[in-house]
Amino acid sequence: MASAFGSRTLSKDDVNYRMHFRMINEQQVEDITIDFFYKPHTITLLTCTVLSLMYFAFTRDDGNPDNNLWVGLILVISFFLVISVLAFPNGPFTRPHPAIWRIVFGLSVLYFLFLVFIIFLNWEQVKSLMFWLDPNLRYAKREADIMEYAVNCHVITWERILSHFDIFAFSHFWGWGMKALLIRSYGLCWTISITWELTELFFMHLLPNFAECWWDQVILDILLCNGGGIWLGMTTCRFLEMRTYHWASIKDIHSTTGKIKRAALQFTPASWTYVRWLDPKSSLQRVTGVYLFMIIWQLTELNTFFLKHIFVFPACHALSWCRILFIGIITAPTVRQYYAYMTDTQCKRVGTQCWVFGAIAFLEALACIKFGQDLFSKTQVLYVILWLVCLAFITFLCLYGMVWYAENYGPREKSFSECEDSIYTEPDDAVSECRGEFETDSTTSSSARKRRDSVNNTSINGVEK
Repeated sequence: MASAFGSRTLSKDDVNYRMHFRMINEQQVEDITIDFFYKPHTITLLTCTVLSLMYFAFTRDDGNPDNNLWVGLILVISFFLVISVLAFPNGPFTRPHPAIWRIVFGLSVLYFLFLVFIIFLNWEQVKSLMFWLDPNLRYAKREADIMEYAVNCHVITWERILSHFDIFAFSHFWGWGMKALLIRSYGLCWTISITWELTELFFMHLLPNFAECWWDQVILDILLCNGGGIWLGMTTCRFLEMRTYHWASIKDIHSTTGKIKRAALQFTPASWTYVRWLDPKSSLQRVTGVYLFMIIWQLTELNTFFLKHIFVFPACHALSWCRILFIGIITAPTVRQYYAYMTDTQCKRVGTQCWVFGAIAFLEALACIKFGQDLFSKTQVLYVILWLVCLAFITFLCLYGMVWYAENYGPREKSFSECEDSIYTEPDDAVSECRGEFETDSTTSSSARKRRDSVNNTSINGVEK
């Protein structure tokens, strides 16, 4: 019976499902031009790993206990990332190289395991660990203890306004530009922006640095930093959506300048997929999924401020900005996988990077709750309830507006370029689905192709002809 069970053939639906999930969770590289960088070199990597381990084990001075711990920790992380390159999935991206995204996924797994480890320590052990990482943290103070917020809001001068345009304002603006590139929806970006300002108001009794003057919150934050960043990101998205890229092999480029330019363009997207989170026929499950996406986004933002307040490290410390950069990097494949899960009927489960990101967000919140019991004991439950109610009302109002806009002004059908350029296109089913939509109306099909041919800019290696 074992042989009979093992020889059971998979149905066509099972095969299509597994192939489709693999395309979402582990994107394959197409048109490999330099085979050396994409062929497995496992024996060479194993040899280099063993030799380097022997070198560090027998040549370094092990008289300093703290230095031994640091070197051992760094080597453990390094060798785990080597295993990540060999065993972990690529994720939804292949540029600039799949190995980079495997390393990113490996780092996210390490951070997830670190949070699990932290949760089972006590407060004294956590402080000892932080002081071992950086002894200067013994003298760190909370920003709320040495600074005043929302003071003399009625005094509005040019000097005071210009003083707010610092490195943090620029990072705020740039961060929203990156968020718009990831989300690619004006409606969702503006909803997250507005609801975050409400979040600051409702959690101001716990985090004093959330207190801001009205002109700082409305004009500088929402309109200038958030709005400017969203506009920049969405403008970049529209620019990339209008281009079709035909990547030539670097072997076919004979000039040195052309080869250098092609190598530099390896760090740009290979394609750009049109994103539509909601449409007039969106199911309740899809709307609920978008709402859950926005809740997790707010939770991740809140964790940033609660972590540095509870564990006492300044915003300019490496623990703060390294975490922000790291979360920003792993958010890119997470959003891509979650969008595929929400909008693709053939995708029955979320990708592995998306799963790990969700676990990280909740574990960070759990760590804040465990080690910040004194802070959360001051929580005013009414504010939290009002926050949840306002967040739900504004979010669903925004989602309703997005569906209404898509029904009245949005595209009625998928465009042919969307079917052609999608990075999740299947050889048979998905292409036939797109063809079937256009074959139902020959007039629409011909006009769409003509319109696409007239406005489409053919480009070689990202350079328009």
